Amino acid sequence: MSPRDFGKVAVLMGGRSAERPVSLKSGSMVLAALKRKGVNAHAFDPKERGLDALIAERFDRAFIALHGRHGEDGTIQGALELLGIPYTGSGVLASALALDKWRTKLVWQACGIPTPRCELLTRSSEFHAVATRLGLPLMVKPANEGSSIGMTKVRSARDLPEAYALAANYDRLVMAEAFVDGVELTAGMLGDAPLPLIKLETPREFYDYEAKYVAHDTRYIIPCGLPPDAERIIQDEALRAFRALACSGWGRVDLMLDHAGKPYFLEVNTSPGMTDHSLVPMAARRAGLSFEDLCLRILELARLGAEGGNRVE
Repeated sequence: MSPRDFGKVAVLMGGRSAERPVSLKSGSMVLAALKRKGVNAHAFDPKERGLDALIAERFDRAFIALHGRHGEDGTIQGALELLGIPYTGSGVLASALALDKWRTKLVWQACGIPTPRCELLTRSSEFHAVATRLGLPLMVKPANEGSSIGMTKVRSARDLPEAYALAANYDRLVMAEAFVDGVELTAGMLGDAPLPLIKLETPREFYDYEAKYVAHDTRYIIPCGLPPDAERIIQDEALRAFRALACSGWGRVDLMLDHAGKPYFLEVNTSPGMTDHSLVPMAARRAGLSFEDLCLRILELARLGAEGGNRVE
């Protein structure tokens, strides 16, 4: 498609979630890239403007650069469906499922996709018993947040109540997840093809918000160091995990590789970051796609009813 074929494009950024600052940065970079390519693109912040403005301004297509609640949980996708505006990324069902880490795991378990053991936590949970069942260390996280917001790596059962309280500030649904000691990998998805894997290394306790967006000592290793055949197997399994949730368009699948080489899938991000620290642009560059061309390709994949064509393999 030529830039003119996209018509007038709204780059949705900002929003109301805890990830607003990251979204504003992602959206600004996407907006600049599309403009450099000659696309008639405009910033649109749903926190500042009503969705009726999307109709009033006659937008033909939407690039979703929103992160977290109201941006990648199916709500904005449903609104755009009703407005008849094609949008980037996964559809309503897939977006809602993928943001909910707990229900993501239920789907994966039903499909036989390996994922770490986990339990839901409440204020009345027997925290020592949870630690005994899952083992230590373990991860405590709000089920419906991204960017590692509200997440804690817990090494002692006595620290579980505090970790629960932090996560509960962000979501009523809090989960404890067995920690997989090994290599952290991420698999970007573009259309029906997985991008090259990236290996992540950080001197911090885990790949947290600081490591993702602020720190300069996080290492992004690409190629990831695996033999080509082993990388291909993990890419194929990541694509299966992506499709199991009816995800489409583009996204990112995060996983851990244990010391025996077995992958454990953690979550799917249906609207990944597009900042200078972000992983999908990094993997796309390795595949020979510039940031500008990546943005164009994602926009080209925009459609309505995005989950309709997906299949589970």
